Amino acid sequence: MMSPRQLVESALRGGHGPVVPFTMYETMVPQCEAERAMRNRGMCIVQRMSVFTTHRPNVKATQSVYWEDGKKFIRTVYETPVGNLSTLEEPAGFTIWRHEKMFKTPDDYKAILFMIRDERYEPSYEEYARAEREFGEDAVFRAAIGAEPLQALVSGTIMAMQDFCIQWMDNRDEVLKLYEALVENRRKVYPLVAESPASHANYGGNVVPEIIGLETFEKYYVPHYNEAAEVMHRHGKLIGCHFDANTRLIADAIAGTDLDYIEAFTPAPDTDMTLGEARRAWPDKVLWPNFPSSRHVKPDAEVEQFTVSMLDEAGSIDGLLIGITEDVPRDRWQGSCTAIMDGLDRHARENPHAYV
Repeated sequence: MMSPRQLVESALRGGHGPVVPFTMYETMVPQCEAERAMRNRGMCIVQRMSVFTTHRPNVKATQSVYWEDGKKFIRTVYETPVGNLSTLEEPAGFTIWRHEKMFKTPDDYKAILFMIRDERYEPSYEEYARAEREFGEDAVFRAAIGAEPLQALVSGTIMAMQDFCIQWMDNRDEVLKLYEALVENRRKVYPLVAESPASHANYGGNVVPEIIGLETFEKYYVPHYNEAAEVMHRHGKLIGCHFDANTRLIADAIAGTDLDYIEAFTPAPDTDMTLGEARRAWPDKVLWPNFPSSRHVKPDAEVEQFTVSMLDEAGSIDGLLIGITEDVPRDRWQGSCTAIMDGLDRHARENPHAYV
């Protein structure tokens, strides 16, 4: 018997076990009888934990919390020597709604640039290793490098997506100053992650090709994946990316990267590529897809059959995992996730030659 962690680690290295691994993020599976039953069957929890800490010695951050219509809001004010910035966030389950980001007007560029350049990083290896050791074989721990330098300006805490698009067209020189500062910061992080106890790490993601476009992706994303991969591989570590949106436009560019695995890829009907198409587009990469969110609302029998059909379409089960990386309706996660595991087990029974 292989433990849940061993199943995942084998698949991440391009191999397979007696069943395709099934994973869920740590924030998405509450402790309960159903969760325990799934773990007993082999579900692996993905514990996302940083291997370094970040601080800004010359920036003062002050938070205030208030409630409105039963909702919690957090206002954070950042005081820098060259100006103040603020954000407004609403915690919502395992995610956060960002109502206001740092950038409000071009007058904020100077303070944002100061904050980026003021970041300092320190390893936190002992905390990571201790947590991994104490949790045991029911979880696989994953580190993170952070968002890609340009993506940090698209989907991070700095700019609203619409503001980025406008500034990219009207004020690109200022945007690129922030980008270059973020590039230098990421280069400080690569060795920290590569030399850590983590076996693998995600580098960014949430890329929306309809916003970024192919040319920008090739110029401002691909080189950084490859640079980070070179450092990670030197230490025997794996690197992947959370590509959860449409990927057909950038599929060939992704194929040309040195990324080891593609995590959170969501197959059709929720995006513009099937799992089979992804396998053909990225034959040398491990695929760690997110089970399509739209399928969770279907009856359990249909969820099970979709799982079997998806694996059939993928072809080889080498280097293949099935994960949950998006919201599942609260009244469906137990039934749907159990049905997914039923489908994984059924596929193994019906295709014993594939699991030899």
